[in-house]
Amino acid sequence: MTPWLHIVGIGEDGLAGLTPATRAVVEAADVIVGGDRHHDLSGAVKAERIAWPSPFDAMIDTIRSLKGRRAVILVTGDPLWFSVGARIGRAIDPSEITYHPQLSAFQLAAARMGWSLADVETLTVHGRPVEQMIAFIQPDARLLILTTGEDTPARIAAFLAERGFGASKMTVLAAMGGEREQRFDGVAESWSHQVPAFNTLAVECIAAPDAALLPRVPGLSDDLFRHDGTMTKQEIRAATLAKLMPMRGALLWDIGTGCGSVAVEWMRAARYARAIGIEPRADRREMAAANALALGAPRLELIAGDAPEALTGLEAPDAIFIGGGMSSAVFQAAWAALKPLGRLVANAVTLESEAELIALHKEHGGQLVKLQVNRAEPVGSLTGWRPLMPVTQWSLVKR
Repeated sequence: MTPWLHIVGIGEDGLAGLTPATRAVVEAADVIVGGDRHHDLSGAVKAERIAWPSPFDAMIDTIRSLKGRRAVILVTGDPLWFSVGARIGRAIDPSEITYHPQLSAFQLAAARMGWSLADVETLTVHGRPVEQMIAFIQPDARLLILTTGEDTPARIAAFLAERGFGASKMTVLAAMGGEREQRFDGVAESWSHQVPAFNTLAVECIAAPDAALLPRVPGLSDDLFRHDGTMTKQEIRAATLAKLMPMRGALLWDIGTGCGSVAVEWMRAARYARAIGIEPRADRREMAAANALALGAPRLELIAGDAPEALTGLEAPDAIFIGGGMSSAVFQAAWAALKPLGRLVANAVTLESEAELIALHKEHGGQLVKLQVNRAEPVGSLTGWRPLMPVTQWSLVKR
């Protein structure tokens, strides 16, 4: 199919920064779609102008209606790197689109900072929950973040300071590549700059001796979660996540989510991983929501109800964890919904739920293990082993 739609990345230097071939495409356009900033940067071109609507989904039909005309969509930087070009490419066959990339904000920021992009985490909180960057706060990490407004760097500075990374170096870069380029430098604990709304933030994470260590490998300390005592404990949680196998963009159903510890760690462990927590108790849903925000997994979706009834109509998952309320009916509904190659893990601590797992293992196979954890704790002036409740774990992969 012949491409009819051109998606052009444009920088602060406007038409002058485009290659001759790309500039010719823009100058020959019948209609140009973009934001106010993009139209300003290409103001010398005479074409019909269309502004982005809100919500954006309404624009897809408008773009499709342009077929047969010389249509150009202007975006910032690289159209396929945290940009609207990817969204359009999911709605319109990519064979109908020609992409014209420009230097991205990440490339420009890395050049300004003297950082190798290969050694940097690139993130966006533009139009997304700012809290998701918390999962990437690590000692000596370097972060490049597309922000969502003039107050976002201050919010990120607060996240850093709260977790013992107040000495982290922060640089806000605005209007890179143009005549109005600006730079603001500081540290998280004393950040006070007023910055332009459209900016890119560079963070060099520096940890204090007492900083919170929050690795993305599962097994966070129990103390990092708000809970009522009923939760999947640290050691069991790590073993559970290993069997669930978090993967990029994958969806987890956390049935009986409790305080959300498994769902939160699932989302932290892989880029764009998602989770739906099914939990009948409002107080536990509240704890799960708070834990998700505090630990960098703000996109946790919580549903009030009991399985299997609450599972009806949910998006098919890539993995399922059953941490409470296990029964044959719950398993059958969950297993039917699970995608091929999906992973199911169920933990049991009571004899009754263990009996369910043994019966299901006999019928469906998989792996059945008994997990026992002992923690060293004070016994008077000495130290002894205190056992946690043993956990029976059943896991299997849908083939």
